[in-house]
Amino acid sequence: MHEWTICSAFVATHNHFVLERGGKVFKHSALIIKLPKDASEEQHVRLLGLLNSSTACFWLKQQSYGGGGDPLGDDGARVSAEPWSERYQFNGTNLARFPLPSAYPLQLSREIDGLAQRLATVTPMAVAASGVPSRERLAAARDEWHSTRARMIALQEELDWQVYSLYGLLDEELTAPAGSVPELKLGERAFEIVLARKVKAAEAETQWFARHGSTPITELPAHWSDEYRAVVERRIAVIEGNRNIGLIERPECKRRWASEGWDVMQAKALRDWLLDRCEAPELWYQHVDGLEQPRPLTTAQLADELRRDADVLTVANLYAPGQDLGKVIADLVADEHVPHLAALRYKDSGLAKRADWEQVWDLQRQEDALPDEAAKREFRKGIPVPPKYASADFLKTSYWRHRGKLDVPKERFVSYPGASRDGDPSLLVGWAGWDHGEQAQALATLIVAREQEDGWAADRLLPLVAGLREILPWVRQWHGEFDPEWGASPADIYAGFLAETTNRLHLTDEALTSWRPPKATRGRRAKQ
Repeated sequence: MHEWTICSAFVATHNHFVLERGGKVFKHSALIIKLPKDASEEQHVRLLGLLNSSTACFWLKQQSYGGGGDPLGDDGARVSAEPWSERYQFNGTNLARFPLPSAYPLQLSREIDGLAQRLATVTPMAVAASGVPSRERLAAARDEWHSTRARMIALQEELDWQVYSLYGLLDEELTAPAGSVPELKLGERAFEIVLARKVKAAEAETQWFARHGSTPITELPAHWSDEYRAVVERRIAVIEGNRNIGLIERPECKRRWASEGWDVMQAKALRDWLLDRCEAPELWYQHVDGLEQPRPLTTAQLADELRRDADVLTVANLYAPGQDLGKVIADLVADEHVPHLAALRYKDSGLAKRADWEQVWDLQRQEDALPDEAAKREFRKGIPVPPKYASADFLKTSYWRHRGKLDVPKERFVSYPGASRDGDPSLLVGWAGWDHGEQAQALATLIVAREQEDGWAADRLLPLVAGLREILPWVRQWHGEFDPEWGASPADIYAGFLAETTNRLHLTDEALTSWRPPKATRGRRAKQ
């Protein structure tokens, strides 16, 4: 039995219903439509087309609460500059009252659905996911993406006009004859031509064309067939003369087809492909005395490793033509890492919240150690709810983006600022895919290497030692059992190493917990 679901965003400027064919999990606020279990795919598709029509958009907006537009203000506030940018709350209660016609636009719905599925296979992200995104593969996909999207725009226009007839809003059939419908660019739909003419005549002002990257036209394109031209001319006349249709055939009810554009999507796809290659597990481990150990790398060293991969060089040249791979990798990693140590991640306000979280974690570990569920439930009542983080608690916006209000790690790399070897100014990073034991091992290895091989004194080693102290409770939680390969528990080994290191370097707990990175200083302008 198939698990089909029609779903939409709860808040949006327009109706954007999609058919989920199984496997997706939606947020609690998503608008979900479930048909009876025995409903066919065809029944889902025909309803999907109807719900995505301009008529449905008009009806939903009359029934729904609107407020707040696209972020247009200089301060990032939501400002409804024009009606089509205003956002509405489309909820299930209102949707349940949506009136259904006696017939559906099945054929057009099926065609548009098929094109939508095809479009998803020729995006830059899909190209990158199916193999190396070469120049040739991307160029072929780009042409098909533009063509498929233009065909979808044209057929959506046919569907909108067919639905008017299905609801009795038109006394005539104004869909174009089969085979006469050309691919359409944004700006070539009937309502857009009407709007462009009003703008030219100074009868209207709008950002519709500029915001959607379309070109306003006031005359019908010459390459259209006579049949299609006649249909569009009649549609324009109806928009201008039929009040009901004129209320719907306007930007606030017509599909926006808003898109980042191919170039932006391609840059993102190439970036993600390169970052995925940077995360290849084999880069982040080395074998020492027959054992696999985590291996931190500076971005320069990572670039040197990747230079051996011809595919990486090809894609990097597409992503950043002419740039040295070392700079490309450094730029890619710059916003994809989060430092290993709390003092390198948070401002003072964030560190205060982190202390509250650490107290809660300690209490939770005590709860886990209790013998029975009843005792655990009673103990749990005394555990406070820790505070949520805000963007202002983090030292960099990118750290906040990866961690969020609950400080859940989503970054690709863990970084060790200031821990690169002398002579290599590039950032030292590790793989965020390491478990806590491997992260502790990486820190211990770095401490030994910097002290014994590079001659670092205690003040330079302190942040690394503090990082090991900070992660040790998690090593104890997840790697506290005896490991026959190690001959002891990893937690005991690293706890012993930490104790020996702090004693040798004369580092107290207070020194480790109070360390802060030096504040950045701005140089004074030289006197003339």
